[in-house]
Amino acid sequence: MKKLLIISILTLSVAVMTGCYYDTEELLYPGGVSCSGVAPSFSKDVQPIFQSKCSLSGCHNTGATNTGGALTNYTEIKAKAAPCKTSVLNGSMPKGLTLTADQIKIISCWVDNGSQNN
Repeated sequence: MKKLLIISILTLSVAVMTGCYYDTEELLYPGGVSCSGVAPSFSKDVQPIFQSKCSLSGCHNTGATNTGGALTNYTEIKAKAAPCKTSVLNGSMPKGLTLTADQIKIISCWVDNGSQNN
């Protein structure tokens, strides 16, 4: 009986452990986001998205103390560009809101193009 219990626990443990993995952008989005012909401007394209979807009261506004901190200006957004891209691509941000495919592409391509202040 004890042997059966140990085998069952080991089997269950192996099943749980092999089911855990870290999602990567390549696995979640095969082929990735194509930035061919897309060169988003921070001031024209990226900042308006962050202003309307991220830097809201209780989220990433001035003085925010959550994990992402404030995302209200170029310096703050640039410092978190890569994690923002990942969060946008995997759908974990913005919380309670959705981005269009075009908005996701704008953020992703802006980061891929060097997160310039243009």
